[in-house]
Amino acid sequence: MAKIINPQIPKIVYLFGAGATHAELVNLYPDEIAEGKFWSENGLLMTDVSRRVCEKARNHGLFSTEISPLISSAGLSNIELFISLIKNNGTDSENTIINLERIIENDISSRLPAQRRRKFYLHKSVLELHKHSTSEQLIGLISLNYDNVLDEAYKAIYKETPDYCLSSRQPNKIPLLKLHGGFDLEYRGHKLSILTPGINKNYLQLPYNFVWGRALEILIECDILRIIGCSLSQNDTGLIDLFFKAHLERGKPFEIQMISFDPPNNSIKEQYGFLPQIRRALEIEGGITGGIISDPKIQDPTTGANPFKIWLKAKIQKMLAKRAITDFRDTTYLEKLLLN
Repeated sequence: MAKIINPQIPKIVYLFGAGATHAELVNLYPDEIAEGKFWSENGLLMTDVSRRVCEKARNHGLFSTEISPLISSAGLSNIELFISLIKNNGTDSENTIINLERIIENDISSRLPAQRRRKFYLHKSVLELHKHSTSEQLIGLISLNYDNVLDEAYKAIYKETPDYCLSSRQPNKIPLLKLHGGFDLEYRGHKLSILTPGINKNYLQLPYNFVWGRALEILIECDILRIIGCSLSQNDTGLIDLFFKAHLERGKPFEIQMISFDPPNNSIKEQYGFLPQIRRALEIEGGITGGIISDPKIQDPTTGANPFKIWLKAKIQKMLAKRAITDFRDTTYLEKLLLN
């Protein structure tokens, strides 16, 4: 259940991208980090998923005659954008879209069997952290992912089904807003189709307009947005537009913390200069001279490091030092995280 909002403490919203679920796999299989074959077969980043989906669709002749000549021999690295382009341009490829979305679901779901998901604890740790926090107020969760990793973490920590805001909202619950839908979501008794991000405006239709409208509301209300496992791709114009709308409605920017790799040539702040309070990973809760993260591996993606876990451990340690976590001995996942 949601806590009574205290105006004296920061209000926090999280946004989870594919990299957050991928981080659970990295945490689960640290010895396979250097094995390219393992990650090409199991990775959940969109480049890996897109390559596998494209390869399977091509091998089974699932691209329409109109679309097939347009596919490079090198394959695709962004299958979501490709589906969005097909939809937006009115091609006679409805079966291609249905087949691609089905393969995407099978590809991702097959890499997240129940026995694997039960071992995940990074998402659960974030929610458990806020359940015991006295210094921050969690007011909402936003996900770009189709999988149910965050959903299961929500159920594990709060012992109730998430409020997806597909119609009316439940004011006493922390909302979990899946901007692109989910494989297991239903709306009015029917399975909800996933929404591939990109240039289309399908999020203006039911029930996505409810979900995106609620996301705008909590962003207007929040003080800090923490983005985990998402690079803020410029392909997802709907998401960037959502942030910009929230800034305009607030009349002032909220802080955006990028929990991802932070190389020395990171230009995220320049790319999104119209979102002026972006904080790179090494600036979180600090400044240009350094924040709470001290692990240098977060600067180098080739190290196989886990930015989600690096940030989370640093955050927990700081909150413990400030005595901003109550009943730490009663936690399950926070303690496990610090011991690993």
